[in-house]
Amino acid sequence: MKPAASHDRMESRIEEFNRYIAKHGLKSTRQRDHIVQIFFDAGGHVSAEELHLRARESMEGVGFATVYRTIRLLVESGLAEAHHFGDGTTRYEPVVSEHHDHLICRSCGAIVEFHNDSVERLQDEIAAGFGYRVLSHKHEIYGVCPDCQSREKGARRTGGQTAPPNRQGRQSH
Repeated sequence: MKPAASHDRMESRIEEFNRYIAKHGLKSTRQRDHIVQIFFDAGGHVSAEELHLRARESMEGVGFATVYRTIRLLVESGLAEAHHFGDGTTRYEPVVSEHHDHLICRSCGAIVEFHNDSVERLQDEIAAGFGYRVLSHKHEIYGVCPDCQSREKGARRTGGQTAPPNRQGRQSH
């Protein structure tokens, strides 16, 4: 069961989304509401394709175009942001008030969120050294996660190939 604060925050985001679409002369529909609920339940780093599959599991007739338009509205409303992690798939996550950066595994697509005060200070120092005032930034580190490193070591020891794991990433908050 979700903690009350988390549920309240999600309900608040859904209400904010509904205000946004009403302000722009759009209607709230069952399918759109369902997609928004699933998006916020997912927790982040979900592709339009993944969201479409999840929506269709629990509601018949949800089309990909409806999912994509809803995601676009979530981004336009400032409730979601799009990320391009170099695998050709756009992933979306709810906008959170706490800044975070990403570690992305190039082998399996795992995504780990992190925050490091030293990195943040260093970025500010570098920008200041070039005379810049930082407005925002995106920090993405690409590498190979511990699980994939272990699989690679096992494959080298046995001389065999290992199948790549499921590309759906994991998150830590």
